[in-house]
Amino acid sequence: MTGVVLCGGQSTRMGTDKGMLQKDATTWAQLAFNKLAALSIPVVLSVNQQQQIAYSNFLDSSSLIIDDTNLAIGGPLHGILSVHTQFPSSDLFVIACDMIAMETAVLQHLYNHSFATNKDAVVFMNENRAEPLCGIYKVTGLNKIKVLYEQGELKRHSMMYVLELLGGDYLETPDEWVMSFDNYNEPGEVS
Repeated sequence: MTGVVLCGGQSTRMGTDKGMLQKDATTWAQLAFNKLAALSIPVVLSVNQQQQIAYSNFLDSSSLIIDDTNLAIGGPLHGILSVHTQFPSSDLFVIACDMIAMETAVLQHLYNHSFATNKDAVVFMNENRAEPLCGIYKVTGLNKIKVLYEQGELKRHSMMYVLELLGGDYLETPDEWVMSFDNYNEPGEVS
């Protein structure tokens, strides 16, 4: 399994690259990286081409996976399939860089559960909504999505649609973990 920190978004509402924002003198991208690395799995950052130089300043370039420009896909799925192309035999444990309140215990629970299910995707349900940007996507499911894309049959690129296609395993979120799924999109949301 490979951990993937999704940093390649446009951050238009925030007005600046969210992965480069800091909490306690550590970038949001590095915080997410460290939390996934605590599971003793290799971790990479998914970034777009414009971010490559900035992220190389604090991470080894071998830890950066640049969005594959040959994939005409929008949103987080672009980053996920770009990483899958580089690591075609690895399940991917995905987390968005802006989930700065994520607790390692939540990630550990998801990680442990992924070995007990035969579903292609494992995510939490939080207040009756799936959390696709903190989830595990297995090789079998990623291959299905890639084939659909290559055949021109992937009708939408949203992660909710991907979960619908894969028939994910949805874990209930205990009340004490709900705040872990907070993400921050605008400057006023960050304290």
